[in-house]
Amino acid sequence: MNLFKRAEIAPLEYTRRLWMRAWIAATLFFLYAPLLVLIAFSFNDSKRNIVWRGFTFKYYGKVLENDGLMAALGNSLTIAFLATVFSIILGTLAAVMLWRFRFPGKTAVEGTMALPIVVPEICMGVAMLVFFAKLDWPTDLPWPLNLSAITIAHITFCFPFVAMVVRARLAGFNKEQEEAAKDLGATEWQAFRDVLLPHMKPGIIAGALLAFTLSLDDFVITFFTSGPNTITFPVKVYSMVRFSVTPEVNAASAILIFLTILLTTVALKLQDFTKATA
Repeated sequence: MNLFKRAEIAPLEYTRRLWMRAWIAATLFFLYAPLLVLIAFSFNDSKRNIVWRGFTFKYYGKVLENDGLMAALGNSLTIAFLATVFSIILGTLAAVMLWRFRFPGKTAVEGTMALPIVVPEICMGVAMLVFFAKLDWPTDLPWPLNLSAITIAHITFCFPFVAMVVRARLAGFNKEQEEAAKDLGATEWQAFRDVLLPHMKPGIIAGALLAFTLSLDDFVITFFTSGPNTITFPVKVYSMVRFSVTPEVNAASAILIFLTILLTTVALKLQDFTKATA
C-alpha cells in the first residue's frame, strides 16, 4: 500500500518531503539533545560529569536535602505564581482595552506595551534596579530588593506576553455575539462573563503558561532585582555552576525541566478540556 502511495507522489515532491523531514529531525536533535544529555548525566554515579560511572539516584536525594536549593525553588514558584496571576489580570484587561476601544495615542500605547518584549533583558534588569533604587517614597529608603521587587519586575515583563496572546485570540471574535447578548437583556458584565470570557479562555490559559514559564526560568532580570537574602532557583543553579558542573547541578536542572514539562502538560490538557466544553 505504501509503494502505491509513494508511486503517486512525483519524484521532486518526494525529494522535498524527504529533505523537509531530515531538516525537522536535525532541528529537533539540535534543540533537545543537550537537554537529554543533561538529564542522562544527572543519574551519573560520578563527581566528574564527563565520565559515566554508573546509574544512581543519589544526586536527586542530595538536591532534595539541600535546604538552600529547596528554598530557592520555593521562592521561584511563589514569584512565578504571583507574577502569573497579576499578569493574567493586567494582560487580559489591556488586550480587551486595545481590541475594543479607539482613543488618541493607541498606537503609542501598543508600542509601549511591546517594549518589555523587544528590549534586551540586561537593559530591563538595569532599568528595574535603578527604578527600585530611586523609589524611596515615603520612607526615604530604597525599595528593598526582596521577593516583592522580583515579583514586580516579573509582572512588568510577563503581562505584555499575556496581552499579546489574548489580543490575538480576540482578533477572531465576532462582536455581534456580544451585541446580541446585550439585546437579549444581558448587562455589560454578563456579556463579558458569558460571551467574551469563554472565547478568551484558551488565550488566557496559553498566556498564563507563557508567563509562568518565563518567570520561573528568568535569570537576568532576577539577578539585578534580588538581594542577598532572596535567591531564586535559576540564580542558585548559576552560583553552583560557577564552581563546576556536577551531577547535582544536572539533577537540579532536570527537576526544573520536569516541572516545566508537567505544568505545560497540565495547561495543554486544561486548554483541550476548555475547547471541548465550549
